[in-house]
Amino acid sequence: MSDAEKQQTLEQLQLDNDGLYREENFTDRRVGSIQRLTPITRDGEPDPGRPVLYVGSTQVMTPVGALPLTFELEVDSLEAALQAFPEAAHVALEQTMDQLKEMQREQASRIMTPDQMGGGMPGGGMPGGGGGGAPGGGIQLR
Repeated sequence: MSDAEKQQTLEQLQLDNDGLYREENFTDRRVGSIQRLTPITRDGEPDPGRPVLYVGSTQVMTPVGALPLTFELEVDSLEAALQAFPEAAHVALEQTMDQLKEMQREQASRIMTPDQMGGGMPGGGMPGGGGGGAPGGGIQLR
């Protein structure tokens, strides 16, 4: 790694000293958890100039395993976060399922060319050269 690359990496890893939060986790150990992010100054004191944030997380079981969900709770107290959790989790699940369906549609609609299909054959993965040389896609009549 060059000195310039190392410096760029170090700059990317620099914490935002003016965007620090103290994290607190609340969980029922059954359904999920709520994270309270309290803004703090660089000396660890509360920063009243920025709002406290609440983030919910849970997971749902699918045929292929656990699907983690993380979502913001636009509330101003832990009590309100507890009340908002079920609906926000449901919305996050619906959005995630919609995104997964869209990704499946995109994958299904991709046009595969012979070279994308692999096969390791000369001429693009098709037996007979796949169009290289002889007319008719490499098929020669005798």
